[in-house]
Amino acid sequence: MPDIIPVTDPADPRIQAYCAIRERDLVGREGLFVAEGKVVLAMLLASARYRPQSLLIAAHRIEALADLLAKVPAGVPVYAAEQPVLDAIAGFAIHRGILAIGRRVDTPDADSLLEALPAQATILLLSAIANHDNMGGIFRNAAAFGADVILLDSDCCDPLYRKAIRVSVGAILRVPFARLERGADPLALLERHGFTPLALSPSGSTPLADLAPAPRTAVLLGAEGPGLSPALLSRAASVCIPMAPGFDSLNVATTSGIVLHHLAMARR
Repeated sequence: MPDIIPVTDPADPRIQAYCAIRERDLVGREGLFVAEGKVVLAMLLASARYRPQSLLIAAHRIEALADLLAKVPAGVPVYAAEQPVLDAIAGFAIHRGILAIGRRVDTPDADSLLEALPAQATILLLSAIANHDNMGGIFRNAAAFGADVILLDSDCCDPLYRKAIRVSVGAILRVPFARLERGADPLALLERHGFTPLALSPSGSTPLADLAPAPRTAVLLGAEGPGLSPALLSRAASVCIPMAPGFDSLNVATTSGIVLHHLAMARR
């Protein structure tokens, strides 16, 4: 067990990074992110791509978390506060009683990630996914069904937003991802690395059930409502998920799960 540092004052400068974390997520975090909950903390401590900067734990949970806290790297401070103090620090009730500040230490670019993948691989290319719940859900599905990499265009929200990490159940700390520069041509990138692009659209020409994945397959997903841009749709094979008459819309995270499950089963 690391030494536990008690905190009794919400204004203690040592835990300043945790103050009003909901608002700090919205205005920028200087390269840091907030991990919340036991499962997410375990993912953070097990990751080679991310490092904990500090932990802040509800005092009543310390004993039950002894095995997990034993994995905290040397030199990383572990603060403990009574629940009312913890809530005052965060600015809202932290029911899980477990917070950590992390930093991404491995930031490969898209070319590096794709070049390192095996001959058979499945990746996601996300376009303008701005909802953090959807982002978290997509990463969770990617981890569940073995997607190798997620690429995000410049209009996607930050996966390392606290809520997105929480919704993903820590999968954002597990699935490698890279963000494309504004103006980059994502399909040229995919072609360069031998990926066949599949664009999901209600008007797609190929039903998902009829789809046999290429050795290297890239699934393109756009924001709910506008969907993928005409420029992307015109340069990729279009795929649809048939639905009941009079209804043609699915949540984008749900779509990702259906498609990734189909591809995983087809590869088996």
